[in-house]
Amino acid sequence: MTIAVFVLAGALILPAIDPVGEESRFLANIRQLTFDSMGLKNAGEAYFSPDGKTIIFQATPVDREEYQIYTMDLATSALKRVSTGKGACTCAYFRPDGKKIIFASSHLDPNLDQPKEAKKKSGYQWDFNEHMDIFEADLDGSHLRRLTDALGYDAEGSYSPDGKQIVFTSQRDGDLEIYVMNADGTNQRRLTQGKGYDGGPFFGPDSRTILYRGDRRNDGKQNLQLRKINLDGTTDTAITDNPIFNWCPFWFPTGKSFVFTQADHEAHSKGQKPNYDLFLMTVDGTQQTRITFDPAFDGLPVFSPDGRQLMWTSKRGGLDEAQVFLADFTLPPAFQSSNR
Repeated sequence: MTIAVFVLAGALILPAIDPVGEESRFLANIRQLTFDSMGLKNAGEAYFSPDGKTIIFQATPVDREEYQIYTMDLATSALKRVSTGKGACTCAYFRPDGKKIIFASSHLDPNLDQPKEAKKKSGYQWDFNEHMDIFEADLDGSHLRRLTDALGYDAEGSYSPDGKQIVFTSQRDGDLEIYVMNADGTNQRRLTQGKGYDGGPFFGPDSRTILYRGDRRNDGKQNLQLRKINLDGTTDTAITDNPIFNWCPFWFPTGKSFVFTQADHEAHSKGQKPNYDLFLMTVDGTQQTRITFDPAFDGLPVFSPDGRQLMWTSKRGGLDEAQVFLADFTLPPAFQSSNR
């Protein structure tokens, strides 16, 4: 079964806000890293290497309709495709020792060569392909090794900081839930039990607490909420509970706060397009600050290992398709004491 999800389109213009002035409190030296001139379209979901010198991300080659995985040297902008070039790929991540990568791919789909019905795509989206599995590889994409083989979408994987575990999303039991496995693919086990989509999990610095997004409101509006759960499956609790879309939480290195994407989908009912922006929140949910104010889409944020840079996916600057952006980051004063 293949299900399209999360079509992220344009944005509601907010004329009363000066994006540059508002963002300058938190972001400096904003620059675009990927371009269609590189032969890439819809680039995004980028993550840093452990030393902060390289990024790994997904992008659609201009001559294809499905994502592949690339790495880029930040000093030279040298680009390398590390996936097979077949099927669809997503959710790449560096192993904490910097010697391996993981990513999800459908290149082993037995129906890969069969004609597919053309689908109109708008913005950043992907499918829950039941033949999507998680693979480990060397940094150049060689020595590819399959880690999951259950029928059902397996993707959205990331390592624990100690390198011992991989947390991921799977549909193997019929519902999209959070799972964890040893870094070598053994001992795969389910963590979440809630009905509805649970995904996008990341370990905290302690390698025991996991942030993720979950659809538990059952309001029919896909208003995802941010949640956390322990590695042993206990204390599955909501951090947010509101009638808006909360997406893609990623830890600040101290483990006291996280960055995420938020949008009000009720804008559709008013004939408008929702504005996707980045926000910072303490893990206990008591403090929240808006980080981006551009009228274009901003999403999928991640911090550099030292917390001094923020990288995200954006359509700012009049882009028709999303690309990867990077900026120097300053923690808001209200968060500085709580993140020591």
